[in-house]
Amino acid sequence: MIIRKLFKFENAHIVRGCSSVKCRESIHGHSYKVELLFESNFLDHGAMVYDFGLMKQNIKDLIESFDHAITIWSGDNSEYIESMKKHSSRYVVLPVSPSAEQFSRVIFILVDSLLKLTTTINGEKDVKLHSVIVHETQSGYAQGFREDAYSKNMGEIELENIEFSQEVINSWSNKELFENIKEKKSFINPKSV
Repeated sequence: MIIRKLFKFENAHIVRGCSSVKCRESIHGHSYKVELLFESNFLDHGAMVYDFGLMKQNIKDLIESFDHAITIWSGDNSEYIESMKKHSSRYVVLPVSPSAEQFSRVIFILVDSLLKLTTTINGEKDVKLHSVIVHETQSGYAQGFREDAYSKNMGEIELENIEFSQEVINSWSNKELFENIKEKKSFINPKSV
């Protein structure tokens, strides 16, 4: 069975190398919709694959890291990177260009890493992230699967190479969230949210 949870965020970026001049040379923004699709062949004690309420915690914090922020490719011009950091308190630096395709891969890796470290306590079993769909516009989206997320052919994404600004970190309910994920520290889902 597959379940889906929808998240939204507003974000600005430049996608260098894009065929569209507007896209590759001008900062612009989108109203993103992100769909997380989880799968399992089992149901928990509440007859659910995974309680949607559990996604209102750490998963939501990770995705909302991009909200009202600028996403920067670490391979971009250093002057541009420093200027964006100087003029925006909310930013995320990625080791890949922030296209919808790469957003789907990055979000997949972040959520998948968190899910692997989460200890469940309501009988959830074999819950896996199936895919991530990132809608950049009303008519266009990218859907990333596990093989895409971890594909070196599409650009390597290591957690150590993702940087969240202090303002983004301050917005998380758990300020150590990303450090704990990088250090592979376990999380426990609460019984009640």
